[in-house]
Amino acid sequence: MADTMEANASDKAYEAVYLAKKHRISLEDAKKIVEEHGADRKASDKAARRIAA
Repeated sequence: MADTMEANASDKAYEAVYLAKKHRISLEDAKKIVEEHGADRKASDKAARRIAA
């Protein structure tokens, strides 16, 4: 067993470009969401869905 653990993808913040494409929002909005929510992907997705709606 390795001494270091690799972080899961869910533990890392979204890339703004990926978030923008995924939710079809502007890159500027995606950047704001990533800055606000950091590594919390669930909160980032929720914020992006609110903008996309």
